[in-house]
Amino acid sequence: MVHPIEYLKGVGPQRADLLKKELGIFTFNDLLHHFPYRHIDKTKVMKVIDLTPAVEFAQVKGRLTYSEVAGEKSARRLVAYLRDETGTIELTWFKGITWIQKMLRSGEPYTAFGRLSFFMGNPQIVHPEIEPLVSEAAGAKSHLEPVYSTTEKLKARGLGGKQIGKLVQVLLDALNRRDLPENLPESIIQKGHLVGRYEAYGAIHFPKTSTEHALALRRLKFEELFITQLRHARLKSERHRLSKGVVFGKVGELFNSFYKEHLPFSLTGAQKRVLKEVRIDTASGHQMNRLLQGDVGSGKTIVALLAMLLAIDNGYQSCLMAPTEILAQQHYLSISALLKDMAVPVFILTGSTKAAVRRQLLKDLAAGEIKILIGTHALIEEVVQFQKLGLAIVDEQHRFGVAQRARLWKKATVPPHVLVMTATPIPRTLAMTAYGDLDYSVMDELPPGRQPITTVHRYDTHRAKVMDFIREEVTAGRQAYIIFPLIEESDKLDYENLMQGYENVKAFFPEPRYWISMVHGRQASEVKEANMQRFVSGDTQIMVSTTVIEVGVNVPNASVMVIESAEKFGLSQLHQLRGRVGRGADKSYCILMTATKLGTDARERIRIMTSTSSGFEIAEKDLELRGPGEIEGTRQSGALNLRLADLVKDKAMLEAARNFAEQLVEDDPELETAENLRLKSYLVSLQGKTPWSRIS
Repeated sequence: MVHPIEYLKGVGPQRADLLKKELGIFTFNDLLHHFPYRHIDKTKVMKVIDLTPAVEFAQVKGRLTYSEVAGEKSARRLVAYLRDETGTIELTWFKGITWIQKMLRSGEPYTAFGRLSFFMGNPQIVHPEIEPLVSEAAGAKSHLEPVYSTTEKLKARGLGGKQIGKLVQVLLDALNRRDLPENLPESIIQKGHLVGRYEAYGAIHFPKTSTEHALALRRLKFEELFITQLRHARLKSERHRLSKGVVFGKVGELFNSFYKEHLPFSLTGAQKRVLKEVRIDTASGHQMNRLLQGDVGSGKTIVALLAMLLAIDNGYQSCLMAPTEILAQQHYLSISALLKDMAVPVFILTGSTKAAVRRQLLKDLAAGEIKILIGTHALIEEVVQFQKLGLAIVDEQHRFGVAQRARLWKKATVPPHVLVMTATPIPRTLAMTAYGDLDYSVMDELPPGRQPITTVHRYDTHRAKVMDFIREEVTAGRQAYIIFPLIEESDKLDYENLMQGYENVKAFFPEPRYWISMVHGRQASEVKEANMQRFVSGDTQIMVSTTVIEVGVNVPNASVMVIESAEKFGLSQLHQLRGRVGRGADKSYCILMTATKLGTDARERIRIMTSTSSGFEIAEKDLELRGPGEIEGTRQSGALNLRLADLVKDKAMLEAARNFAEQLVEDDPELETAENLRLKSYLVSLQGKTPWSRIS
């Protein structure tokens, strides 16, 4: 199955080069997994009278009553009429006219198949497939015809969807059961009521019936999901059984002192649960590898700080790495403020740290005198050396590459405990597939005192009323954000819209009575930082910005978030932006401004945002609307590598696959029993295709 594709009959070197460049088909195995994206049902013949606009493809049979070539030169077309006992359908060709015309004989019976359309209320098929009927009694072709994706370059070289299908048929004819051995244990095949692997590959491409295709699809989907879950389960099991980790054996003075005397509020049940999980992990003697998922404002920073104090109590250093300087600075300020009454200094290292400060910091870090270090990518530089790193925390982990994160873990002889955090809620099915090898914590409660944010939808035509509302809030001493979209493909246009929007806001809020900050990606970093700082400190009342403020700005006094052209944003991003307000004691509002004409998807996104404040509900809806490939972080981290399974439609199958995988690993972690040997052999054949979610 690893044979180069050029060795398949009918391919050769030139076609192979095209298949490699256009479709990524390098081997027989790649072609086998180039699944048809649909099948056209050629198992039935329709009567002309039954054809309606609701029918997409139609197969009809009848006698050719008339044909002629109409038009001249580039406008030439061949028109024919096929009649059955109920009516007549028009058949039209714009290409291959000479060849098709030679085949047509008036008065003879034919079968025609193609995409149905209507012109002036009459049915027609443009570029139909047409074949003579052997006899009047002959019926439809008794199969489902696969439709394969291709490209214009391949079509130009005679490799359209039909030709690719012929190559797949050549491949399948050459394969036998030894080439596609069974890889699942017999017990799982029986319990899951699954068809055999060899049969499934034949029927996924060329099924005789829709039922046969459904059974093949079910088998191969289950296999995809099961293998993914099995790899995750084995990695997790291996880490729990075999990985060495530093031991945080005690809950000491610093942790207890902060917990009892300096906590600014009572912890939520979710925060307590996660802390308990962290304490159990770090005391186990095995490396903690935990993903902490918490909605915007759920209090992840407190959990991270308590975990760092736990490390210090046990004689270890901690670091927290954030993706941007703004976010690193925010963590530094908030953690420093929380520890202001305790003898635990906090340090920060970023790209803008002055050289003299950096030299002293690196010296103290290597000597073990710095216990908590917060920073950006600067933390993974070679010169940054810890004396005894015991805990590494990564915030917004999807913004870092796997290799970048791994460089942080390698700064200790015994790998440090790892806590990765994200404020982007991950749907359960996506988390099971993308992060299934990690221990997984969810914080789904907000700390006490945080008021729910009122989210409303307003059209552009109501702008004056929205501005009046902002004026009321600002007059009462509060602050407001006004956010404009930033789409890379139209950077210049977005910039012009932002500047126009800024001028409009200034017209509503003239200086010196009101002061406005503006932040966007074209500004120099020091200008951007200064303008943000003016807003944070309250020197300006309104922040006009692109989405650069999505993460990392914490202004408790801000009570209004206006999102311009909200229809251009995804659900996850809208939710993240909304989370910038509602951080203080005042009632907060998120106003979604849109044009009056909205598409169906945009209208649904707005409806979801105004009906729920739960990031987890929003994440599930986002997955349904956009699919896993678009959810933040999944592309950056690699791919989900699911060719057939759908995380939205196949939730129940994913749960079943996970249960089977976890039970199998619990019973036989090394896959050593006779029944599991073929599965182990298959996994060995997949080596090198490491799950992209593994973080250490």
